[in-house]
Amino acid sequence: MSKPAFTVVESVAIPLDRRNVDTDQIIPARFLRKPRAAGMGTYLFHDLRLDSDGQPRPGFVFNDPACRDASILVARENFGSGSSREAAVYALWDGGIRVVIAPSFGDIFYSNSLKNGLLPVVLPAEKVEHLLGTVQATPAARVRVDLEAQTVTIAGRASEHFGLCPFQKHLLYTGQDELGYTLALEARVRQFESARAEKSPWL
Repeated sequence: MSKPAFTVVESVAIPLDRRNVDTDQIIPARFLRKPRAAGMGTYLFHDLRLDSDGQPRPGFVFNDPACRDASILVARENFGSGSSREAAVYALWDGGIRVVIAPSFGDIFYSNSLKNGLLPVVLPAEKVEHLLGTVQATPAARVRVDLEAQTVTIAGRASEHFGLCPFQKHLLYTGQDELGYTLALEARVRQFESARAEKSPWL
């Protein structure tokens, strides 16, 4: 399935000052039967964001008006741990999040993110700590994530470089997934098979 090509994301950032945010917090299990086509952003951090009466919890950062148009989430270590539910990525994506920056991620969540066009950026804990502090102190500060340069920049200051698998970077940059990438090679595969059939007809 094709996705929007990822080049640069720049927006205010949501400072989620929590460790070990698991996928059940991102989207509670009771919402997993909901159809993806209907959009899962409504259920993003549902039980943290809303009280038992469905009213916004004033202390939860996602309810802060300053974060309303944010496309970038800054979190602490072990973000996306717990169960392997891909719907956690769907909920973030449908909620407008395109980048999550943290010191570490749950392994399956990290993989699911890349497969669905959401960029998980790993930075050293002290860099994330500084980023969190800056965003909390200056909610209007703009954070820029450049995929080609693999950098995170806040308020135009010095950039931080992040690592990323070159193949996954290519898929994000072109908006492809693994299947789309393979299908794009169909002509080359057929050419190879034809040449092999001539050279080794007994195969």
